[in-house]
Amino acid sequence: MPEAKERLPGTEVFEWMDEWGPEKILIVHDTRTGMKGMLVIDNTARGMGKGGCRMQADVTLWDTFRLARTMTWKYAFADFALGGAKSSIRNDPNSPNKEAIIRAFVKKIRKMLPDEYVFGNDMGFAENEEGIVLDECDNDLRCAVGTPAELGGFPYDEMGVTGYGVAECIEIGAKHVGLDLKKASVSIQGLGAVGIFTAKFLHEKGAEKIVAMSSVAGTIYDPNGLDIEKLIKLKEKFGDNAVKEYKGGKVLPLGEELKLNVDILVPAARGDVVTKANVAAVKAKFIVEGANFPITPECRLILHKKGVLIIPDFVANSGAVIAAGLSMFYRYSVDRLDPATVYATIKKKMNSNVPLVLKKSQKSGKQPIEEALQIAQDRVRKAMELKRRLPK
Repeated sequence: MPEAKERLPGTEVFEWMDEWGPEKILIVHDTRTGMKGMLVIDNTARGMGKGGCRMQADVTLWDTFRLARTMTWKYAFADFALGGAKSSIRNDPNSPNKEAIIRAFVKKIRKMLPDEYVFGNDMGFAENEEGIVLDECDNDLRCAVGTPAELGGFPYDEMGVTGYGVAECIEIGAKHVGLDLKKASVSIQGLGAVGIFTAKFLHEKGAEKIVAMSSVAGTIYDPNGLDIEKLIKLKEKFGDNAVKEYKGGKVLPLGEELKLNVDILVPAARGDVVTKANVAAVKAKFIVEGANFPITPECRLILHKKGVLIIPDFVANSGAVIAAGLSMFYRYSVDRLDPATVYATIKKKMNSNVPLVLKKSQKSGKQPIEEALQIAQDRVRKAMELKRRLPK
């Protein structure tokens, strides 16, 4: 046995526990399929745990906890009566055994659905995967949101709701810093659902100089502006390789999209992409976090001190949260949730929340994330107080 002074593997999770949570951590494994899964329920003071399921070969428990905590703040900031949670499956999302792996995971956590946790979409886990969840849950629509319309759900990812919200944030923030969106140069990291729909909706708003977009295959760059409609069609046909199939631009190494001399930068792929190793090379003066925690806290502070405006993740990418919150409400209604209602609600909340945070930040000199976090924490703390969950 190890000596008492030695740190036992896994005990670091106790160091993550603070006044907010997490309340429960569940790790599951299926020896037949090789499924390795995690579920973190962070804080349920405002309602049941809600958060998407991420499927990645390298996702960790720390990632899952951070995502669950972010969901706590997202739902509180967007002011929905839901708590924060997240699930992850540590397997290859391109595995030929994907269906069996997902079924094994759902079986392992079935007893917690939907009273304690409700599924949603995330990287490697979209509408098609939600169909498997519903099948394992006897088509109980309470167990998942973002499900296919053919199965009675509302597939908000197909509508690009996160990208829609990010585009709204960019438009609001651009006005705040005095940028003409039609002429401003934009670089977007990520060609997934968030990145491609951000580009689509920005293009529809008149943004003519989206000069770079990236995927795992590289970065496509054109200083005169990319043909977004063409890139969307290529994405539908070639997926991540669309950047290589695009004609008329220059292919740069992955990561260069973060360093381009542009007005607006949108990291909309994975977390922790702006670190001490590359923060000095970031030239954009306005950053909107489309992904969850793409900039490390220390680098966010460095950029803030340089005068860079950063709209934080749980504000900027809350479009899916708003859509999911509406879906949770409408699942008990005889009326079907329609796209117009979702878009209108996202727009309304963004036009209320984003200026509020920016004005508070401008007045206090604090980072926007500090002001947004304070709003979310005050709401969670009040709920904890009302439910007598605060320490005596």
